[in-house]
Amino acid sequence: MADIQRSDIPFLSVAELGRRIRAGEVSPVEATEAYLERIGRIDGRLNSYITVSADHARQSAQAAERDIAAGRYLGPLHGVPVAVKDQFDTAGIRTTYGSALAWDNVPETDAVVVARLKAAGAVLLGKLNLSEFALGESFHHPGGTPRNPWDLSRNPGISSSGSAAATAAFLCATALAEDTGGSTRIPAAWSGLTGLRPTWGRVSRRGVAGVSWSMDTIGPISRSAEDCAITFQAIAGHDPQDPYSWNTPVPDFLREIEGGVGGLRVGVLREKVAEGGLEPEPRQIIEVAIAQLGELGASVREISIPIVENAGAVSKGITDMEGAAVHYQGLRHRAAEYDHNTRVRLLTAILTPAQAYYKAQKLRTLIRQAVLDALEEVDVIVLPTSPTIAPLIPDGPGIKSLDDARSRISGVRNFTGAFNLAGGPALSIPCGFTAPAGPVGPLPLSLQIVGRPLADGLLMRVAHAYQQATDWHLRRPPGLE
Repeated sequence: MADIQRSDIPFLSVAELGRRIRAGEVSPVEATEAYLERIGRIDGRLNSYITVSADHARQSAQAAERDIAAGRYLGPLHGVPVAVKDQFDTAGIRTTYGSALAWDNVPETDAVVVARLKAAGAVLLGKLNLSEFALGESFHHPGGTPRNPWDLSRNPGISSSGSAAATAAFLCATALAEDTGGSTRIPAAWSGLTGLRPTWGRVSRRGVAGVSWSMDTIGPISRSAEDCAITFQAIAGHDPQDPYSWNTPVPDFLREIEGGVGGLRVGVLREKVAEGGLEPEPRQIIEVAIAQLGELGASVREISIPIVENAGAVSKGITDMEGAAVHYQGLRHRAAEYDHNTRVRLLTAILTPAQAYYKAQKLRTLIRQAVLDALEEVDVIVLPTSPTIAPLIPDGPGIKSLDDARSRISGVRNFTGAFNLAGGPALSIPCGFTAPAGPVGPLPLSLQIVGRPLADGLLMRVAHAYQQATDWHLRRPPGLE
């Protein structure tokens, strides 16, 4: 392999950087310094990080370098610089949950997922920006408004904003995010990345500030399916101290992603493609991506799940009411310290009658069964992750109009919500870009791939096959070299 300049190291994939570190061609210290230099030079425009733990990262990189030199190599993440959403506890490193209420919080222990990254030898660069308490839609960000690397006037995604912005801008090799109603998939879609919402229960949530006990799921946001598989391999697995953690074997995901899509049955969700209200350009891009799967050997046919039209409202209703229970005491005693949008959303949920939550859970059961029934007929379901490109960052708090209210209740959540309700895995991959409009360049669009519970590896296999045949995941945001 050819020599590489330090400034080029952040542009290597996790897989390639890991191979070079193992071969001694790049040192963990050199890789860490390359990322820290790039963060210092670029992140002031993006606000993707809340805390950069430079001293901690340097110490970890030095330890990784010593261990690898001594023959104690831990695997493909050993010495690779990563970052995590500031929703996950980190021992001795500030963990704010994106809120002024926790701005000086320093946990004593790591979240399980952070501990597992460290056990895999990863170097933690810092903590990434997010919507307050991972609820999405907050306007005021104490760590600065996160911005989309493809267009600084646009949202990089909610609620894992920094996880997407940092990964897309090559400010970390890969990142951890958390998905309740779409908070991994939506940022991945709006920022041109690969984001996995794993099977509910596949990853421990111990040490993570929760929103919705019945839907919160931790997963990677990476630049490719291969990098996603490497990251997910490190964090997946049973935690006996997390009662919602599944006690199931963890396969070799790098092995699982090989094999292509030949013979797989792909179901195209009619309600979100043919009848999804997409503009002509996004629809054409999605249809071309789906056709590509057919050209790679998959059997593609249309399917219908009419009840998904209720998914956005049901998903948001459950999330908000479960989140309001989490924050009940905080709202009683410190309501004024919450972001305006967060406060209004949670107070509205507190005032919502219990029978609405009961009805939402009944509808959830129907939606889940409909999705699982469809997955008896096909191996995966495909649809857009988002019906639109990343929206502009709002110029003020609050709901602006009736259309704005409808969009918050359903909108993009109508494309993601059915699958967090079902509890199975869902993955977003970039599948094209819009045509340039004025001074702004092309913006990414994404395809969502959905499977039955524990089919996480299958989804990454489909994504990997697609990415082997296309180059959308290799595109770089302009102006951030």
